[in-house]
Amino acid sequence: MAKSTTQYVCQQCGAAHRKWTGRCDACGAWNSLAEEAAPPSAPKGLGAAKGRRIAFHDLDGAAEITPRRVTGIAEFDRVCGGGLVGGSAILVGGDPGIGKSTLLLQVSAALGGDAPCAYITGEESIDQVRLRASRLDLATAPVRLATATSVRDIVASLDTGDPPPAAVIDSIQTMYLDNLDSAPGTVGQVRASALELIRLAKRLGTTLLLVGHVTKEGTIAGPRVLEHMVDTVLYFEGDRGHQFRILRAVKNRFGATDEIGVFEMSERGLVEVPNPSALFLAGRRDDVTGASVFAGLEGSRPVLVEIQSLIAPSPMSTPRRAAVGWDGGRLSMLLAVLEARCGVSMGGHEVYLNVAGGLRIGEPAADLAVAAALVSSVVGRPAPSGCVVFGEIGLAGEVRAVGRPETRLKEAAKLGFTRAIMPRWTRRDGTPEPAGLRVDAIDHLDELLRLFENDRGDEPGPRA
Repeated sequence: MAKSTTQYVCQQCGAAHRKWTGRCDACGAWNSLAEEAAPPSAPKGLGAAKGRRIAFHDLDGAAEITPRRVTGIAEFDRVCGGGLVGGSAILVGGDPGIGKSTLLLQVSAALGGDAPCAYITGEESIDQVRLRASRLDLATAPVRLATATSVRDIVASLDTGDPPPAAVIDSIQTMYLDNLDSAPGTVGQVRASALELIRLAKRLGTTLLLVGHVTKEGTIAGPRVLEHMVDTVLYFEGDRGHQFRILRAVKNRFGATDEIGVFEMSERGLVEVPNPSALFLAGRRDDVTGASVFAGLEGSRPVLVEIQSLIAPSPMSTPRRAAVGWDGGRLSMLLAVLEARCGVSMGGHEVYLNVAGGLRIGEPAADLAVAAALVSSVVGRPAPSGCVVFGEIGLAGEVRAVGRPETRLKEAAKLGFTRAIMPRWTRRDGTPEPAGLRVDAIDHLDELLRLFENDRGDEPGPRA
């Protein structure tokens, strides 16, 4: 019986199946199998052919300092670890229309010096890119445009003459290799196309910037191995209804992860925001119930953001709990802790939580700020004026210390806040308390409730 020359590959995880099934056995995704040509079978055993010996080195050898190309866009350079590394591959993902192409066109224009950058698009025409460049006042920038989808043509073009300092591929899901029978965007094509382009970039010393589509779950489309192949993975986040855009690093072999860069979308493109705390707190009012200011950290950067809550009677037997910008499971946990440990019952009420400005918070240090917003809604009293809140909450209702409280307090004092509610902490030797900042250190959620019930704004509270 002749061996089948086709296979069915899951477009979510890349697992290969001998026949079509409605559900992938590897990842459990439904209707994700696509028919592709089976790769040629490898010969069994190495036979008489011998491999080339590889060289081994000691750990104490002199390490070569990797040079970086600084774009001049400070927020982008911060997320990349101080600039672009030659020969590295960067994958940029984000929702449609969020501004990925705009950002990379601005980066290409800023990098252009002695040698122009290459911008290769498989989704737009040359005239469309020129219109965007004209709108961004980049029509005279040293950027060479091309429209192509064949990886073979792209490699042949970039491998001729002086290599460009950076090459943008928009997007990797539109590229294809002609020796594969599958359609562009399939797992096999995305994996093979990215591998060939990364090999070329490392050989030429060119920084490769790949644009990646995202799925409805918010992850980059294609095989997960694509994120392992590149050196840096950046997510461009934000709501198209807000003007804020956040560039977040989730993987970086040449810098710190969890760094963010904040941009503002304007008519002239993306504008850097050097002080995101002031932007996120714009329009905030102190006399509103159900709101608190959280002093958080995004990578090495302190960020202050407003957390809002709304508690309303529910006509349904199962009240709704909804959180935007925060983990819904952690919200349910905090509600249970408030009811079990502090006697605050919200069983018959709907609870809505929102992080203002479109920022998504992931660190547990926001627990106390969320609890302060919820308690403010329950007691009907605004949070103390000019106050920031941060701290982690345990299941027993205890308030636990968080990392780098000095950095959080310093940022709050710089923005004019006069008070902080936080866990009890041991101040480092020689670390002064920020001038003009009153610190209320608490150990349990009960103390937070007493602060709301008894606070008059001028009563001294416990000191850290």
